[in-house]
Amino acid sequence: MNTIIPIINVEALEVLVFENRTLMGEVAADDVASCILSLLEKKAEINVVFAAAPSQNDFLAALLQEELPWDKINAFHMDEYLGLQADAPQAFGNFLRERIFDRVSFKSVHYLNGSASSASAESERYAALLQQHPVDIVCMGIGENGHIAFNDPPVADFDDPLLVKKVILDEPCRQQQVNDKCFAVLDDVPLEALTLTVPALMNATFIFAIVPGNSKAEAVKNTLRGPVAESCPASILRRHKNARLYLDQLSFSRSV
Repeated sequence: MNTIIPIINVEALEVLVFENRTLMGEVAADDVASCILSLLEKKAEINVVFAAAPSQNDFLAALLQEELPWDKINAFHMDEYLGLQADAPQAFGNFLRERIFDRVSFKSVHYLNGSASSASAESERYAALLQQHPVDIVCMGIGENGHIAFNDPPVADFDDPLLVKKVILDEPCRQQQVNDKCFAVLDDVPLEALTLTVPALMNATFIFAIVPGNSKAEAVKNTLRGPVAESCPASILRRHKNARLYLDQLSFSRSV
């Protein structure tokens, strides 16, 4: 597998560290593809949730090279800004449309609508879809503040009764969007978003978290070495029985 350290486990979470993000993305894609094929030996179709972020680019590019029965996969995404223009390139649905959703022939693609007139109604609509299509696989990142999806520390709830909700974005989360060059300045980043909740993500049968880069090193350290607490939402991954965390040397650098 070409990890630079032996695979380690932090509680239930399996952690793999690679020399660079390209190799990390390729191995993660191979593992996700194998998981998809294994599930489809037992099920007619499966449901996969994808994350939209530059950290996922290597993984998504590699996944497109896999020979998969895409027409047996229902695709979802895990969060979306509120208030952007429908065609804004920063919209997560548009990010994923460009990088994967329009590149292969999924059985279906379900978009969160950040332009919906009612955020609560849109949350309920998407939650109903998730109930109709129980999630098999989540492919996610981890934010600089430890968020998963848009569950920032101030709004993350490990026992959230909802599957989808409207949230106010934490300033470190919004600043990350500027750091990632998705927006020019902080004032351009929306204040609110829709997100799958922590339980909605943790309900997945398998979770693959792909987290490269030095900017994520502190969040990775808190995920692996800190308490399992909503102060670092990603720490909950240590409680999932089928979760894998893919890192490069930079993102792992503070966890040694």
